[in-house]
Amino acid sequence: MLTQTLFRWITVATLMLPGVPAQAQEPTYAEKLGWSPGTRALILHIDDAGMSYDSNLGVMRAVDEGVANSLSVMMPCPWVPQMVRWIERSGADAGLHLTLTSEWTDYRWGPLAGKPAVPGLTDPEGCLWDNVPLVVKNASADEVEAEIRAQLDRARTMGFNPTHLDSHMGTLFADNAFLERYIKVGIETGIPVMFPGGHGFFINQQTEGGQAERRRQIGVNLWKSGLPVLDDLHNFSYEWKTDQKTDAYIQAVRSLKPGVTMMIMHCTDPTEVFQKISGSGETRRGDLNAMLDPRLKAAIREEGIVLTTWRELKQRRDAAKH
Repeated sequence: MLTQTLFRWITVATLMLPGVPAQAQEPTYAEKLGWSPGTRALILHIDDAGMSYDSNLGVMRAVDEGVANSLSVMMPCPWVPQMVRWIERSGADAGLHLTLTSEWTDYRWGPLAGKPAVPGLTDPEGCLWDNVPLVVKNASADEVEAEIRAQLDRARTMGFNPTHLDSHMGTLFADNAFLERYIKVGIETGIPVMFPGGHGFFINQQTEGGQAERRRQIGVNLWKSGLPVLDDLHNFSYEWKTDQKTDAYIQAVRSLKPGVTMMIMHCTDPTEVFQKISGSGETRRGDLNAMLDPRLKAAIREEGIVLTTWRELKQRRDAAKH
């Protein structure tokens, strides 16, 4: 959820992988997916769908009325049924925001696999731990994989077939064994996983040198397995000032490099209840307002940005010859 933390976890996870020989930069994954050289393809992605009624309102408005075009659902959360029904009606590009933490004080959820199956993921209240370090300290990779599969099972039981997998609060990037299980499930099920394995322009602004080649090798392995890969990941918006978000998104759009980039946001339309859940309502409202702002839509058009989805990435990867 927080930019600095997620990028640090991606860095830690990739540093723990075996060394690989340096290679010349290949064409972007956008080119490999069939777009022309120089194409800047963008996924405007909303996290935390299903977390609350207010979260759902924000997601639906950002997609139906704005420029956002992808989302992911927190399957252990109480407002998932409403979200899943809307996804079915709308045909929205929707994945699983794989959830291994329950971070709020008075609004919480537990593991779908059940406490007896994943005791290391469960805190003294019977909920998921409220922060990532405690997950890393207490949970095993087997328990993490069991919970990933339980969340996928619930989605499929509801008739929801996710277009991709990603990680709430970056937990699956916090430990190399967790990352391996995340990728394993994606490869075995044929479901794309969020991983920036290309040039990493935005990511490299947040990490020290030396990790890019490791990330690229993970991307190569994912591609060889038949899954699409991101060139870059933009996850700055949670920390932007609320009244400056549209301008910040416009600047980010203009800064995009060729390739496929996923831009993460948290669109919420907060009612008076949301403040009882979290103090993040205003920054989340700022994301929603930016997605609804015609200036952002105009900037995307003026810059020649190609909006895409995880569904399209998978279709293009299936059609690619190598």
